[in-house]
Amino acid sequence: MIDRNEPVSEGDLHAYIDGELPPEQRDAVAAWLAAHPEVAAQVAAWREQAEAIRVRYGAVAREPVPARLSVSRILRPRRSVAAMAAAASVAAFLIGGGAGWFAHGATMQPSTGIEKVATDAVEAYRLYTVEVRHPVEVAGDERAHMTQWLTKRLGYQQHIPDLSSIGLKLVGGRLLPGPDGAAAFYMYEGPSGERFTIYCSRTDVAETSMRFKDTGRVATFYWVDNKQAYVVSGPANRERIEAVTKAIYEQVDKAMARKS
Repeated sequence: MIDRNEPVSEGDLHAYIDGELPPEQRDAVAAWLAAHPEVAAQVAAWREQAEAIRVRYGAVAREPVPARLSVSRILRPRRSVAAMAAAASVAAFLIGGGAGWFAHGATMQPSTGIEKVATDAVEAYRLYTVEVRHPVEVAGDERAHMTQWLTKRLGYQQHIPDLSSIGLKLVGGRLLPGPDGAAAFYMYEGPSGERFTIYCSRTDVAETSMRFKDTGRVATFYWVDNKQAYVVSGPANRERIEAVTKAIYEQVDKAMARKS
């Protein structure tokens, strides 16, 4: 257990930035940082640096597999038995692990439409859910003001779901740039500190069925209804985020029905 009066190790701070701490330890680090603003500022700087590196060098993941690892080259004829055995091993890697290489590259490719909205939503989730002092622009106890403000900025009526029935409190919201104009971003927090977000944005896509994506640390459900995209993001717990998404979808759907 982390003592608020004892320094937190640099390793724990980096794990906190990367979202690798369990909820109870993450909350303890967050409380410690709130009491040590000078270290919190350093942590914020590290986070910005990590994001800059990701933006600058993320394209490396899209580089093609080197030619020396191509199956045709590995499986060239007239090899010794030992060489052929080695080639078979590498080929098995390419068929299995190599598929992961290509899949990873595919996920890093610039996406369009609803996929681009979902990608932006996940980035916003990663960026703001770890914030201790400034996770939102408008606090959750100013729901009426937040609704009016974001409705005006986005150009269509905002409906902020009440998730208290499933144990989530509205932390607040903020305005973000989206792929097709302004986007609204709402954050909720559970009793153990886990956070979920809703990202709302206009899109050129008319309508889509609900889709699911799990990146290993963050899970999302996303869909489009009447050219309005919704992305629900949270910790990678399929059962939990399904329950959260269901509650959100039902409230949004009812609000849209009343509007029509």
